[in-house]
Parts: sequence; structure tokens; C-alpha cells
Amino acid sequence: MVKQKLHILPIIILSQFACTSTWFAGNAILESLTKKLDFGTDIISYLLSSVQFGFIIGTLLFGVLMIADRFSPSRVFLLCAFLASLSNLFLILPNLNVFGLLFARFSTGFFLAGIYPVGMKIAADYYEKGLGKALGFLVGALVLGTAFPFLINGTSWGNHPDSVIKITSGITSIGGLLMFVLVPNGPFRVVSPTLKLDAGPKLFRNSEFRKAAFGYFGHMWELYAFWAFTPVAILWFNSDTGSEISVALWTGIIIALGGVSCAFGGIVSQKIGSKKVAIIALSMSGLLCLISPFLFSLPSPIFLLGWCLWGIAVTADSPQFSNLVASSVTPELKGTALTLVNCIGFAITIFSIELLGLLQNTIPIYLLFIPLAIGPILGVYNLMDKKVK
Repeated sequence: MVKQKLHILPIIILSQFACTSTWFAGNAILESLTKKLDFGTDIISYLLSSVQFGFIIGTLLFGVLMIADRFSPSRVFLLCAFLASLSNLFLILPNLNVFGLLFARFSTGFFLAGIYPVGMKIAADYYEKGLGKALGFLVGALVLGTAFPFLINGTSWGNHPDSVIKITSGITSIGGLLMFVLVPNGPFRVVSPTLKLDAGPKLFRNSEFRKAAFGYFGHMWELYAFWAFTPVAILWFNSDTGSEISVALWTGIIIALGGVSCAFGGIVSQKIGSKKVAIIALSMSGLLCLISPFLFSLPSPIFLLGWCLWGIAVTADSPQFSNLVASSVTPELKGTALTLVNCIGFAITIFSIELLGLLQNTIPIYLLFIPLAIGPILGVYNLMDKKVK
């Protein structure tokens, strides 16, 4: 049995948190960008979809070229952290236009492809056993990183939107350095010596991998659209009820609670298994999608409680899907498997985000989140297979 150094997992977690803080940085300063570019509410879906599209192209390229399996993952992580940090800084250019905005967000998403799935690959190289628990903390760090720009914007720093961008870019660079300096190649890393362009199709012929992957795709249909339109839900609730809920602060809290549930789900998975954790979480979030219109009719404390519970449920399954995917393939293909599944999963998020972007102008906001239930329903259906444990 390989004894791990105590600092390895905390550094991976800290680096993942720091480097994923750029993901929603643009959304956190949405009001400032709207004024600068004279955009309407459509900018919400454009902002996140461009990041997602960049991530999709990045993961597709990284997956096909098997970057994380052929090269040192820590080096890949460092390079992509620096480049994501630089791309994020484009948002504070004085003469930013719509093209510059979309390019900045696209390139940030592209380089996040070398951070999120590569971080999971690094964890898999260190934790042959107990990977579900390790990934629970790791994906929890990603969720907290996603919430971080909103939390900054909810403080006095929020009066200076450029500070949000500078802080997230700064900690992203630091996170990349920490990973490179303190986390060498793991003891369970198996290098794939040659490029295998047929690796993707072969993976999907593996039934255990396929079921886990399709469960993850259902989860992704809901997750990012829920996060992206939570500020819209709070804004609408405020205008409808006369409440004065802080949109930035509560969006950050709702997303951040998902980080806690990822870690808790990872611990619970040690006792009941990743599949059961994923089914419970998907069922809860799917139910909340269906009853979401009712939440808008409740007093503000109960509305916020419901949304917080949704924030907890919507992420708890994410690391367990990654564990199911990683555990279903041979060691030399773990990086490729995780990257390709991320690629397809994030491609799906574009459709759900754009769907809600279109629907927000045609149906009442309190009905907006019902279509997200499609994902959890399909996810649970795919997991209800005895081959997935």
C-alpha cells in the first residue's frame, strides 16, 4: 500500500479552488459588463455559453490528443492556469467590445479544460482506493471556486468590478504554481506511450463507462443552467415580492453550499457507494426542478431555504459520477475518459443554458426551471442498471 504525503490532497483541493474561480468571474460582474457594452439580459446566456464552448473545444482537443495521459498533468495544469488567468484579465480592458468579451470568456473556458479534468486526473493518480471521497473534496473545491467571484462581488470589493477579475486571476496563477511545485506525478500514474485516436469510441463500447457517462450527462443538463439563472430567479423574486435579497451574495452562498455537499457526498460514498449517492442527489434536484414554481410563492426565508437545498442537491452527485467514470476504465485511459466525458457534458450545458435564455422572454420566470428536470430523470434512468455500482 502506497502511503500518501499529507499535503497532497489539500494542495490539489486548494489549487482546484483557486484556478476554477475564473469560471463565473464574468457573470459575477454582470451589471458592470452590461453597462459597458450596453447589452440586455441576453448577455447572461452569451457569457456562460462562450465559456462552456471554449471548455468543450479544449476538452475535445485535450481528450483526442490524450494530453493528460501522455504528459505530466502538473505541468499541463500550470500552463493552463497561467493562460486562463491572462484570458480572464481581458475583461478589464478599457476598450472591451462584444467580440473581446466573447473571446476572453471562450479562451478562459478553453484553458479550464487543462485545469478541472486534469485536476481530477492528478487525484486519480494518487488515490487508487477512496477516489470517490477524494473527488468529493476536489469537485467541492471547484464549486467553491465557482461561487468565489459572487462572494467577492457581495462584499465592498463588489463596488470595484475590476477587483473581482484581478483577484480571481491572481489566485489562479498561484494555484497553478502550487500544483506544479508541490504535487509531482502520482504513484498510480500510468503513461500512455502512444496516441490512440480510437480511444473515445472504444470507451463508449464499455457498458459500465457508458452508463456512468450518460448519468453524468443528465446531471450536467441541470447544473450549469441552474447556477447561471439563479441570479435571474432572485431578481424576479425581489421584483415580484418587494424583497431586497442581495443577488450576488445569495447566488454565491447557494453555489458554495454545493461545495460542502460534494465533500459530504464523497464521505457518504465510502459507506453506500457512488451510485446510491448519485441517485439520491439526482432525485432530490429533479424534484426541486418540478416544484420550483411553488418556491416562488413562499416567503423570502423559505424561498432562500428551498434554493439553498437545491444548491446542495444539484452538485452532490458530480464527483461520484467522475469516480464511476474513472473506475470503469484502465489506468492509462483515466485522463482521456474524464476529459471526454467532461467535453460532452459541458456541450450539453450550452443547450440547457440557451434554452432557458430563450424561455425567459416567453414564459413567466417562475416556470423557467421546470425543463431542467429532464436531466435528473434521464440521469436516474441510466444509473438504474445493476452493472453500475
